[in-house]
Amino acid sequence: METKEKKKPAAKAPATPEVKKDTWEYKDRNYYLIKGSPLTHTIPSKHTRRFPLVWFDAEKGYERELRYATNQKSIFVDEQQGQVTLKHIVFNSGILAVKKEQRNLQEFLAKHPHRNIIFREHDKIVQATDEVGDLEIQLLAMNAASEMDIDFAEAILRVELGSSVTSMSSKEIKRDILLFAKSNPELFIDLANDENVQLRNVGIVAVENNIIKLSGDNRSFSWASNDRKLMTVPFDENPYSALAAWFKTDEGVEVFKSIEKKLK
Repeated sequence: METKEKKKPAAKAPATPEVKKDTWEYKDRNYYLIKGSPLTHTIPSKHTRRFPLVWFDAEKGYERELRYATNQKSIFVDEQQGQVTLKHIVFNSGILAVKKEQRNLQEFLAKHPHRNIIFREHDKIVQATDEVGDLEIQLLAMNAASEMDIDFAEAILRVELGSSVTSMSSKEIKRDILLFAKSNPELFIDLANDENVQLRNVGIVAVENNIIKLSGDNRSFSWASNDRKLMTVPFDENPYSALAAWFKTDEGVEVFKSIEKKLK
């Protein structure tokens, strides 16, 4: 009886290794220091104990040491071969321009640990978004300043200008509070939301009008009329900040009301 031979399954063709597409965008890039524009500023270009330069490779599952070498294609030490030519990375007047041909430097800066901490890549869209945010905060601050009560405006300006506010007219205070809101909107908003600012101002004006007085050592406040002590300033605190906090206590509230009456 004739037996049929079993056919062997056809051998599978070896899988073709997946070739990753190079998505790097070739273009000139500009970088700038986030804080200040010194004449020159150098960022680390190789890994050291003092300045560790490593980047976590999610695909490989470990940190890889970075090094910028002008004669190497790769920025990873474990892929560099032979002698390496190192070069300083220097920002001049806060700016670093890198041509599209310097891909290895651009890739190095893209993975540098100081990116977005010490320096940042110039991005028109990001910059426009930041500028819109800044303008919105500025507009909010100036709108608040234009509607602000003159006494509150004086209190905020006193934080910045000190006792010179006392001799300013209402128009000058209105002008300067608008300028302050425009030039430093975030600080203006912080001060406008700080309930102690007005209380500090009342204390300062009360001292200027000789209603209460601050001792020569800045350690206590008392009534100017009879030297009766009102409160002791805690050690290492600003006396007017301490007075503002005291005004919110049961005893301080009564003194605050009395001072307000005397100032009217």
